[in-house]
Amino acid sequence: MGSKKVKPLSSKASLPFKVGNKLKRQDLGVKQKKARDALRRDERFKRKREEDRDPELRRERLARNVPMTIDKKRVWDDVEGDGLGVSVDVEQLKRRRVEEAEAAEQEPLVEDQEEEDDDADSMLDSGSDEEEEDEEKASKQRPRAASNAPSTTSTNLDLTPSSLALKFPTLFSDTPPPVPKVLLTTSLNSTLHNEAHLLCTLFPNSTYVPRSSHRYGHKFSLREISKFAANRNYTSVVLLKEDSKKPTGLTIVHLPDGPSCHFSIANWVEGKKLPGHGNPTNHYPELILNNFRTPLGLLTARLFLTLFPPQPELQGRQVVTLHNQRDYIFVRRHRYVFREKRETEKSVIGPDGKAVQGVEGIRAGLQELGPRFTLKLRRVDKGIGRAGSEGEDAVQWQWKAHMEKQRTRFNL
Repeated sequence: MGSKKVKPLSSKASLPFKVGNKLKRQDLGVKQKKARDALRRDERFKRKREEDRDPELRRERLARNVPMTIDKKRVWDDVEGDGLGVSVDVEQLKRRRVEEAEAAEQEPLVEDQEEEDDDADSMLDSGSDEEEEDEEKASKQRPRAASNAPSTTSTNLDLTPSSLALKFPTLFSDTPPPVPKVLLTTSLNSTLHNEAHLLCTLFPNSTYVPRSSHRYGHKFSLREISKFAANRNYTSVVLLKEDSKKPTGLTIVHLPDGPSCHFSIANWVEGKKLPGHGNPTNHYPELILNNFRTPLGLLTARLFLTLFPPQPELQGRQVVTLHNQRDYIFVRRHRYVFREKRETEKSVIGPDGKAVQGVEGIRAGLQELGPRFTLKLRRVDKGIGRAGSEGEDAVQWQWKAHMEKQRTRFNL
């Protein structure tokens, strides 16, 4: 009998034929996987050689293969309000209001111009002076061109809506804020003394006072602690909560009258457990607030801004980053250094895939200091905690489970 010819292995099919022997079936699967990997590797190296000869091919491929993430599919509420429960882009909202105000100013000018044209005699020459005045009016009436520059992730607190500033006047005030002075404490009978001391190194000018629930001691509430702190010129109170000896919550109270923001904590990692970590110093860090775009996001960013001094000490080269992505706030602290580029390193590539000009020979080195954790906003109270807030608007905003049904809508 002649031997049966076996077809070459296909890179798409799981197996070319059914094998009864389990060991042979596993061996065929391993061979086919190696064949697929070799084919993909050859295609990748072939594409790299072609793109090295013609860099335009690489730019076209990068422009064509832009991934569509959930952040890029983000949707906004089609409403005119600017409340905390509305997901609107404050930059687009302000631009729309400016355009409406300019359009309202243009309407009476256009009506006056039409009346003057009707009264004027069409047979008379208007003269050069009148033509110049008409050109000046037309130039004033031209709408402002929209900017084509790509938006960055940095937060612009100057776009704060007026209604938000009226609702929280102590937080959004025109006067320069005082130097931050933070009182940090924990829940009753807490064991998170080490974590509280780490937060004291994160927030400058902070003091840790442990709480006790001894039977002969007084169990002070958050309102009593805030009143005590306000009388001693503290600007904020930070309450660290725990569950099973792990940090699970963070409450930040802006003194003297609020608001209060309650966050949940996840993925807490101490600095000493980070690979290649550094030790922080007592210098005032720089603060970076990223991607807070809604009124609720600006309120959260402003609250964190009051915890750090406005003038950082640049000689410390420390930076604290609060990056908002899909309503999760990632808190990181680094130390940076600018050094020369090594021979094995590539140049800095911009969003367009081209090398950034002016920094060809400069690289920035980062060393994480810790702690590293993630925050999620759960509730915003108008006063000091839920017990210290009164009225129908005592709870300004609260996270609910149904908010995550639409995955492309975010609150911050």
